[in-house]
Amino acid sequence: MNKTRLEAFSDGVFAIIITIMVLELRAPKGVSWDAVKPLLPAFFSYLLSFVFVAIYWGNHHHLMHTARRVTAGIMWANMHLLFWLSLIPFATAWMGVNNFDSIPVAVYGALLLPCGISYTLLSNAIKKTYKEETRLTTAIEKGAVKGKWSVALYALSVPAALFVHPGLSAAMFITVATIWLVPSRDIEKALSDD
Repeated sequence: MNKTRLEAFSDGVFAIIITIMVLELRAPKGVSWDAVKPLLPAFFSYLLSFVFVAIYWGNHHHLMHTARRVTAGIMWANMHLLFWLSLIPFATAWMGVNNFDSIPVAVYGALLLPCGISYTLLSNAIKKTYKEETRLTTAIEKGAVKGKWSVALYALSVPAALFVHPGLSAAMFITVATIWLVPSRDIEKALSDD
């Protein structure tokens, strides 16, 4: 498969995910600010998920530039990532409608966990296509450290939501988003030197 085709397909899935999420936002039944207040949790849930999907898209874009060719392993690892990401609109809507209650927040964290794992698997599949150590493989490996922290925080967010407070889980989600907000500069640098 052509790398451009894989990127175009992935970009389309990312766009559909965001579109589905925004369609879940409903207009208030009234014109006062009091009519808007009950919709704020759904909006904040959408905002959080939009940021996550945007971060995944940006980092996916950078990561795919490191692939010299598309193997079956890369293709299926990419599909694995897209599958988990495609469930984000469901978890987003459920969390927003239920005002960030502990069970929907735990489910959201439980969903982000396989998203993080599958991104790591995609990184590893791309790295396996290199026969020798390069600046790009080193850059991918540096990203793996962020990936391990992310997966650990996602895993911790589930019991935190259920047994401590959903706000603690939300803080973990925001921490992970902050870690990944700027795509890897190491990848950019290695690509510009190639």
